[in-house]
Amino acid sequence: MFLDELPEFKKSTLEVLRGPLEDRNVTISRVNSTLTYPANFMLIASMNPCPCGFYGTDDNKCNCSESAISRYIGQISGPLLDRIDLHIEVKPVEYKKISSDEKEELSSTIRKRVNKAREIQLKRYEGLNIYSNSELTPSLIEKFCKLDDSSKQILKKAFETLNLSGRAYGRILKVARSIADLDGEENIKKEHILEAIQYRSLDRKYWKR
Repeated sequence: MFLDELPEFKKSTLEVLRGPLEDRNVTISRVNSTLTYPANFMLIASMNPCPCGFYGTDDNKCNCSESAISRYIGQISGPLLDRIDLHIEVKPVEYKKISSDEKEELSSTIRKRVNKAREIQLKRYEGLNIYSNSELTPSLIEKFCKLDDSSKQILKKAFETLNLSGRAYGRILKVARSIADLDGEENIKKEHILEAIQYRSLDRKYWKR
């Protein structure tokens, strides 16, 4: 499910997503009955950093007041943001980048790497009734996302510095496991942990101003 301009949705509507994102099911209660349906979906969302879209850019074109920015990003609560695995900031595209002759990695090449990682996960979790890293439970995270001492220290420092939540801990490990799979590595290395942590820091830039 793709939600464009995320803060434009009603906050009460967005908050309803917290349960399905965590439990992978949705419960509908009526006067005479309560029904639960499976809701295993992937959420992708996009938003600007402020109403005009220029807050945080290098050229400082933003004309929004602090209160307007706070109201805008305040539509997205911390608990909802905490349930989104990857936070990616996309900077405005510069002319030299658009006009460059540099060749980007082909989609077909990326697809092969992703499919290979999916094959690794299917084989790893055969017989466990799960099919991907995103489905790992806390006990399975402990089994399949082991870290060496160096990686543990990096993660510990990140938690102390960024004030991350307990929920973020499991999500970082699952993302790091996926990055390692994309690299074809059996074990999670410190570079995989470092990259996974980067995807949890955007909320500290805009929501913790």
